Amino acid sequence: VQLVESGGGLVQAGGSLRLSCAPSGIIFSLNAMRWYRQAPGKQRDLVASITSGGSTNYADSVKGRFTISRDNAKNTVYLQMKNLKPEDTAVYYCNADGPFSDDNYWGQGTQVTVSS
Repeated sequence: VQLVESGGGLVQAGGSLRLSCAPSGIIFSLNAMRWYRQAPGKQRDLVASITSGGSTNYADSVKGRFTISRDNAKNTVYLQMKNLKPEDTAVYYCNADGPFSDDNYWGQGTQVTVSS
């Protein structure tokens, strides 16, 4: 199973981007889905998560600026990012749980760069 992210890019501070993540090659539904990010030289941190029922959680640093959502029919998760700051610059990774307890999938990452 491969998760494929899209939507990253270069944006000025204060701008917006929308990331998308969809799986390829599966026919089962995904459970919880998440966005992580990793800046150069730093650990990979959880940004936001959403359950299959739509419950969401956010890192304090992005609350009020980022919104995670999903389309269960398409097994797709989105991350709407507004009022972007230079410190949001990172590679953003999609992560998802499959139907079984040991199933967990990652995407290849998409670069988000916010210029000041």
